[in-house]
Amino acid sequence: MAHTTGSPRNPVAQGVAAVTSLGVAVLLLTVGVLSILAGGSAVAGDDLFVEGRDYLYQLDTTTWGWVHIVVGALIVIAAVGLLAGAVWARVTAVFLAALSIIGNFLWLPYYPWWSILVIVLDIVVIWAVTTWTPDRR
Repeated sequence: MAHTTGSPRNPVAQGVAAVTSLGVAVLLLTVGVLSILAGGSAVAGDDLFVEGRDYLYQLDTTTWGWVHIVVGALIVIAAVGLLAGAVWARVTAVFLAALSIIGNFLWLPYYPWWSILVIVLDIVVIWAVTTWTPDRR
């Protein structure tokens, strides 16, 4: 008869881990979609964005739009990876959320409230991905 030293998995803990991982993936997916929408609006030349003078990181809104679209698409891919339970997706999600924070910080002069919203969501995503452990009992 085989004897195992590990304790059996707690079904309640596994359920909580599954719900947590789903929530993190949905938040990450939301951040990605918001970035793509902001980028699309900037590329389309929407009058929604404020362009001030003397901004150190001033690029035209079309360039910033493409940056947001590319980062947003990568974030959506990482979110799908999290939904699928891929291990690579956790590290990728944290990296891309941090990259999104930097991009949205630089985007602040163009559309401040949108940038602040996405930065807050990125912080929540980083916190959730780094504190969630699927094996916690």
